[in-house]
Amino acid sequence: MIDYGDRARIGLLVPSGNSVAEPEIQAMLPAGVTALVTRLALTGSSAAELEAMLEALEPAARLLADARPDLIAFHCTAVSTFAPERAGGIRARIEAASGLPACSTADGILAALAALRARRLLLVTPYIEAVHARETAWLAAHGIEVLGGSHLGINTNAEMARLPPAVIAEQVHAAARAAPGAEACFISCTAIRSAGLIAPLEAELGMPVITSNQVIAWHALQRLGLSAAAAGFGRLMGGAGGRLEG
Repeated sequence: MIDYGDRARIGLLVPSGNSVAEPEIQAMLPAGVTALVTRLALTGSSAAELEAMLEALEPAARLLADARPDLIAFHCTAVSTFAPERAGGIRARIEAASGLPACSTADGILAALAALRARRLLLVTPYIEAVHARETAWLAAHGIEVLGGSHLGINTNAEMARLPPAVIAEQVHAAARAAPGAEACFISCTAIRSAGLIAPLEAELGMPVITSNQVIAWHALQRLGLSAAAAGFGRLMGGAGGRLEG
């Protein structure tokens, strides 16, 4: 059966080198909701490359708007958490260019943590040190404490996509052993294969586990007045699945 998104269509702006976000997000969306995707140039993780991703933001938003999505989501964790005020500026620029409501990965992260009532985190990323440190500082600026975690020093989306999920799972287990007391675990990055880890890790750790792709799918659905209905993607998405409304 072909799903044309007759209930809702979510526009996504993703890094050009990302091959993981689309299949993971689409798997999390309930029937009748689909994602429409445009890319912005980004393959590496230097500050200059991350900043440059925003140079073509308005043209990309206008291209997506041609397909009449119900909302446009800018989906790059490292860029949207680059500085405390960055997400608000991205959102405003997309809305001005497209005439459509917008959000970002950063917005989804904060909304998800608020919904889960989690303020003390494990932060696990594949990033280089500078990106991991900026994200930790961004979380702190929003009153969220990172108790522990780790980064792997990977620079490009292509390398991140090849990271075995078992390596990510071990990162999470090591972080949990080293830093007890966390209220949730955040596996950050849109370009890693983390969706299948959410439910097993929640069962093993006894705490909510969120990922970048999960939070943008959930947040977009919330913004559109739809409850998450895809099964198997953790507490945030409704555990065994929720009722699609709207």
